[in-house]
Amino acid sequence: MIRRAEQRDIPGLLNLLVQVDMVHHNGRPDLFKGPATKYTAEELAEMLAGDGTVVFVCTDESDTRVLGHAFCMMQQHPDDHVLTDIKTLYIDDICVDENARRQHVGKRLYEAALDYARACGCYNVTLNVWACNPGAQAFYESCGMQPQKIGMETVL
Repeated sequence: MIRRAEQRDIPGLLNLLVQVDMVHHNGRPDLFKGPATKYTAEELAEMLAGDGTVVFVCTDESDTRVLGHAFCMMQQHPDDHVLTDIKTLYIDDICVDENARRQHVGKRLYEAALDYARACGCYNVTLNVWACNPGAQAFYESCGMQPQKIGMETVL
């Protein structure tokens, strides 16, 4: 089942956020602490109660276990000197529980985000993928996404 996240989903969301962090920590321990979560339970509670970030969850048949999540945010650049004023849905994070992978949970969450973006009149959907996570990049490409821009670095 795909639905908007609720307060009761916070423990499951925190579990998935640790899994996301560990993928990044294992790939870039110089940048990511591990194990950690991007948000606290309190921050998630505020987020779920507000309007800024939309969080979708995929749950098991009993609607009690969170199998995956998608954190989505609207972006727009009104009156920008360079960028056009399009509405973009930015997917900040998609994660599927490591025990629920290869069951199309990620694809269903991605499609829910696309449906939401279309319903909101968005021009496009964007996200970022860390280079240390080639599996995620392959997944998004299999969904039809293509690179929009590439971030580069020199570690000193």
